[in-house]
Amino acid sequence: QLQAYGGGLVQAGGSLTLSCAASGRTFLTSVMGWFRQAPGKDREFVSAINWRGFDINYADSVRGRFTISRDNAKNTVYLQMNILKPEDTAVYYCAGRSAPTMKVREYEYEYWGQGTLVTVSS
Repeated sequence: QLQAYGGGLVQAGGSLTLSCAASGRTFLTSVMGWFRQAPGKDREFVSAINWRGFDINYADSVRGRFTISRDNAKNTVYLQMNILKPEDTAVYYCAGRSAPTMKVREYEYEYWGQGTLVTVSS
């Protein structure tokens, strides 16, 4: 079970950190990812991290501005978002997959959180 939180309203250029708390033993062997869905658009991949934290992927649209990390002792994955833009406005979801391979498509993730809304004002 995953629970994402930390969303809110922020001005363009600002920062926000999302957290996703996971329960269950699968967290330690999971690839954890963040996806987002903007109004009227499909859900899209944002970032993913493997269980050791050594393998990380970012979407081109957030690379250099967002940083994903995880704390296995706390069963939590984070998404530090800097230099936010209005186009980053979306509901952000954390997701997990039990297989250790890195994936970017939502159907390849079995576990999903409820989403947290990030709104970036211009």
